[in-house]
Amino acid sequence: MSLNMIEIESLDMDGRGVGHLRNEDGSAGKVVFVEGALPGERVGYQTYRKKAQWEAATMLSIQRESALRVKPKCEYFGLCGGCAMQHLEPSAQVAVKQRVLEDNLWHIGRVRAETMLRPIYGPTWGYRYRARLSVNHVPKKGGVLVGFHEKKSRYITDMKTCEVLPPHVSKMLVPLRHLIESLSIVRQLPQIELAVGEDVTAMVLRIMAPLTAEDETELKAFADLHGVQWWLQTKGPETAVPFYPEVSTLHYALPEFGVKMPFKPTDFTQVNHHINRVMVARALRLLDVQPGERVADLFCGLGNFTLPLATQAREVVGIEGSTELTERALENAQVNGLAQKTQFSCRNLFEATAEDFVALGKFDRMLIDPPRDGAIAVCQALVGLRHSHPDMMPKRIVYVACSPSTLARDAGLLVQEGGYTLSYAGVVNMFPHTAHVESMAVFDLST
Repeated sequence: MSLNMIEIESLDMDGRGVGHLRNEDGSAGKVVFVEGALPGERVGYQTYRKKAQWEAATMLSIQRESALRVKPKCEYFGLCGGCAMQHLEPSAQVAVKQRVLEDNLWHIGRVRAETMLRPIYGPTWGYRYRARLSVNHVPKKGGVLVGFHEKKSRYITDMKTCEVLPPHVSKMLVPLRHLIESLSIVRQLPQIELAVGEDVTAMVLRIMAPLTAEDETELKAFADLHGVQWWLQTKGPETAVPFYPEVSTLHYALPEFGVKMPFKPTDFTQVNHHINRVMVARALRLLDVQPGERVADLFCGLGNFTLPLATQAREVVGIEGSTELTERALENAQVNGLAQKTQFSCRNLFEATAEDFVALGKFDRMLIDPPRDGAIAVCQALVGLRHSHPDMMPKRIVYVACSPSTLARDAGLLVQEGGYTLSYAGVVNMFPHTAHVESMAVFDLST
């Protein structure tokens, strides 16, 4: 039986090679997504899922190899679901993501940027300062496993190191396995949340049963030996509390703006601190805030953009859907001596209206940093402002996106109905070796 062969044309959003079966007349037919294949390669494949319009397949052989193929650094690549693109040269990964962004902007939003920004990228290994590690006791595999799930599986990868975690955390994976094996609640500890700050490494144990005195002694000894801070979480993230030692405080720094950001290990913060610094600096340069201007920071979180903006603007209003987050953001502003130039408002931005923005007052400029769902209601509200209060529309918007498809959808609305021009767009490689695409876009109000 002959092997199915296919030419790979591109990569999809999950890092799979994309090819087309050929019709009898030679035209492109059904799409085939081939895991592990790269653009320019001719590969043999086996289909494991077949639909009317597409097939999903695994690569069995390479007849013609891409010059951009490299040997994965991690021995668990291909099994572990944490990375999808280690087999592709890092700068080529960035180029693929830039193409994904451009394709989404055009095919979904029907817009093109006047200028494509240079991609933001940095260290490709040891960058992941946040992670959720799964834990399971598997006697057949020698005891406790700690790590990421296998691809398309509920099983945990039997991993002893991880190249994308900071080296000191990677070295702790095996000691963590031995520690958890020694605890009385070994079967009631499903995950560990990792958060690395400037000088503190915190680990949150999700515990389903109380610790014994012996458990506490083991945890304290591990903390002293490996320099970590333990937190305990009994239910949801809001129940996480420091256990040992209690005096250390997590924070990350934005030194260009003199800002220090305290956070809890269960808070949302950017995974890649190095890229976050560069991203914040570029966003502020592009927003080009003048000293007398009033700025809105939508989906502000703990103030990652709000506080740097407050060093430049007359006033910054941070808006977020959680009272706890806005209160914490205000505390961070106070810590940094920026409370007089900031105010925070708790509003559901997924239900934002033009009337909401009228009530908040005129903003000269706006930064939008939404979750994966995007900011469609905000963009619709801005379109509404164009019709009801055009003098209140911000003249420049910087949109930081973690989903190119929702950015494209929102960009189409801002350009085609909101009276904005898409001046700049570019990718931010926050997650090297994954197919995750972060991006940044700049919209200017047309005159």
